[in-house]
Amino acid sequence: MLTPTEVETLARTAHEGQTDKAGRPYAEHLRAVAEGVRSRGGDADQIAAAWLHDAVEDDVLTEAWLRQAALSDRTKAIVLAVTKRAGEAPEAYAARILATPGALLVKEADLAHNADPARLAVLDAATRTRLTEKYTRMRALLGLTDTTGT
Repeated sequence: MLTPTEVETLARTAHEGQTDKAGRPYAEHLRAVAEGVRSRGGDADQIAAAWLHDAVEDDVLTEAWLRQAALSDRTKAIVLAVTKRAGEAPEAYAARILATPGALLVKEADLAHNADPARLAVLDAATRTRLTEKYTRMRALLGLTDTTGT
């Protein structure tokens, strides 16, 4: 099995050169989500999934790679659960997350970091509004009614 340090290194390497919507290195988001999972009481499988939560969705690692990786089946299931699929309705995405043990905590930490007012503040007003509405809707679909992200 990959160690936590190996998973972090793998995720950082896979996303190297990638930036978020604000132009920040994408690894900062991965670190924040992993820390968010840890601070919410997440276990090693969930923390590993947090580091890898966007890898398949962003096409930096393939689903075939993930299925063969030296990771727990639970970590793999969480990563696949939080991976959005092209054309997928938000309701179906939320249902998959809710049906996968451990995935909700990872998505909660992801949404909390994505909706961080400091992160959103650097975006233009239209993008900020669109993303705020998107994250609020997903939190509602997941039963995460506290919109502060805590």
